[in-house]
Amino acid sequence: MMIDPETGEELHRDIRPMTFTYQGESVTVDMPGWYSADGTRSVHSHEDTKVSDRALHVMKARVEGLPLPTEIRSIRKKFALTQEEAGTILGGGARAFQKYESGDILPSRTMANLLLLLQEYPQGLETLRAHRREREKVS
Repeated sequence: MMIDPETGEELHRDIRPMTFTYQGESVTVDMPGWYSADGTRSVHSHEDTKVSDRALHVMKARVEGLPLPTEIRSIRKKFALTQEEAGTILGGGARAFQKYESGDILPSRTMANLLLLLQEYPQGLETLRAHRREREKVS
């Protein structure tokens, strides 16, 4: 049991359906949290909100035409890159692809376009690798 910080009402741990809408598209997720008996109030932890955040990111990716987490993973694996290698070579940092593939964050439009280009022109990856090697020599 938890006490609602605003009303003092008792809240109980539960999982309830919650619907989110973005630009006319909707998704319903099983949302963990602390809920009032009548269902009108809820409190969600950071861990709880990961459920809704990931669902919202997938919905937004579909609406905005960005690659879905599963598509990003598939592209990375096609090039036999680890998540860290992909983030280092393509940009975004060592943990970027872990976050893209888990749905924690959306890739930028720039990253989405780069992934699209690499699918069409796989030789571009070797160009990026060579450029990175040259930068490392200078450093």
